[in-house]
Amino acid sequence: MDLSWSHHALSRRRTLAAATGLAAGALLPTGPAFAAAAQYTNPVIWQDFADIDVMRVGDTYYASASTMHYSPGAPVLRSYDLVNWEIAGHAVPALDFGAKYDLNGARGYVRGIWASSLAYRPSNRTFYWLGQIDFARTYLYTATAVEGPWSRLTTISTPYYDAGLLVDTDDTLYVAYGNTTISVAQLSRDGRTQVRTQEVFRTPSSVGTLEGARFYKINGQYYIFLTRPANGQYILKSSNGPFGPYTMRQVLLDLRGPIPGGGVPHQGGLVRTQSGAWYYMAFVDAYPGGRMPALAPVTWTADGWPVVQLVDGAWGTTYPLPAVPTPPRQVTPMTGVDTFDGTSLRPRWEWNHNPDNTRWSVGNGLTLRTATVTHDLYWARNTLTHRIQGPTSTATVQLDHSAMRDGDRAGLALLRDSSAWIGLKRDGGATRVVTVTGLTMDGNWNTTGTGTVVASAPVSGGRVWLRANADIRPGAPRPGTFSYSTDGITFTRLGPAFSMGNDWRFFMGYRFALFNHATQALGGAVRVTRFEVSTP
Repeated sequence: MDLSWSHHALSRRRTLAAATGLAAGALLPTGPAFAAAAQYTNPVIWQDFADIDVMRVGDTYYASASTMHYSPGAPVLRSYDLVNWEIAGHAVPALDFGAKYDLNGARGYVRGIWASSLAYRPSNRTFYWLGQIDFARTYLYTATAVEGPWSRLTTISTPYYDAGLLVDTDDTLYVAYGNTTISVAQLSRDGRTQVRTQEVFRTPSSVGTLEGARFYKINGQYYIFLTRPANGQYILKSSNGPFGPYTMRQVLLDLRGPIPGGGVPHQGGLVRTQSGAWYYMAFVDAYPGGRMPALAPVTWTADGWPVVQLVDGAWGTTYPLPAVPTPPRQVTPMTGVDTFDGTSLRPRWEWNHNPDNTRWSVGNGLTLRTATVTHDLYWARNTLTHRIQGPTSTATVQLDHSAMRDGDRAGLALLRDSSAWIGLKRDGGATRVVTVTGLTMDGNWNTTGTGTVVASAPVSGGRVWLRANADIRPGAPRPGTFSYSTDGITFTRLGPAFSMGNDWRFFMGYRFALFNHATQALGGAVRVTRFEVSTP
């Protein structure tokens, strides 16, 4: 997570332009024997999971990621092999950090859950999530299982920006944090208060900005893993305890990544397998889809510095699979069909800001009752989002619209700071299926366009199928296309292709989004009976 969009004169773009040189890295062997080995392909997750903190507990791997204004926040991913991942839960059940996260008089776009930290404390068999909100204070949540329930343990007045939480071998809790000036804090034994904090490193001007701390103790040495947004990775090492002094070494800079047209793998963290092998799980800027996790093996120099293993001078598109025990089960796919049975939403779903929980329900489908009267989708509560699977995928929703009321708008969006949607407009007792483009925000995330209908058609009956196809490969043309059906079999294209924006400053990538809001009065509802994300 970086602050360059508003807090630093040196923006990520200028950082990229000013950077020179390639980091040295050991090369993996190539040839028939290497190619014959079982391999994985990067990105290991082609969905938007950024600012990763990764760890292993026993035979299970966990990772946490940024979610900004989406609720619940801080998803916890789970894997048994570092390659196949599922969403197990969320460490922050609700963004209860002020009215703006409820879309109540203000909005929290591009705030909320930034780079944060996930750790496990063996002494009490407890998971810890720690992160700062709005540069004001730090929150710490705990759970005995990543599925939850998670509860807030404490609030600390020091905002630990881009924090990395370390559970030391003597059970002491430390936090590395900061931007350019890196500090280390020690927490009380119960984790509720700060005992001390101290600056431990000031980044040389020749390097620029360092942030995104991850904190480790490896072979008795203390390491702080730091990113140079958005093109480099550095590491600090101390042989004299968590408060330093630290020396710095470059891990990578301007390294070619595994996604064509994407950025340099950076940020993320280090993790050790059961057999002692090390891996670096970073993310790759790949807009319009977001920031995609990529995995590479790591070796260590004799004097204790990590080296990313390269393939032909780049972060490999493929590597041999990690040698791990046979997984106990297959992980739950991040795509597929959801019929919204049961009593709660599956972890793959996140709301745009906190929902009004009185106006939605699941069981025999997802019912969305109108929660906001507005002409602006960015102000509408209870918009439910799902990450887009790359490089291309299609979302299809079956929608019962028989309970819509005049003035209601419901449908399926490609949601970001420049958005478009296909859906239903109910006006004057008549319902039409429409494609709408031109929903836009400015750089301060204020609405600049509420949308224009670019195509429409009449529909009868109370049921319709809506479809959005998204090509999130970096570069041009990044098309999103929309279609509809009245029988679920034959789909009709509606409207021109929508070119999804690829500016990084919104940070989060495009999402599929289900919405229903009123423009006249509350009272209407729709029911989503089936949602499916499919890939070619």
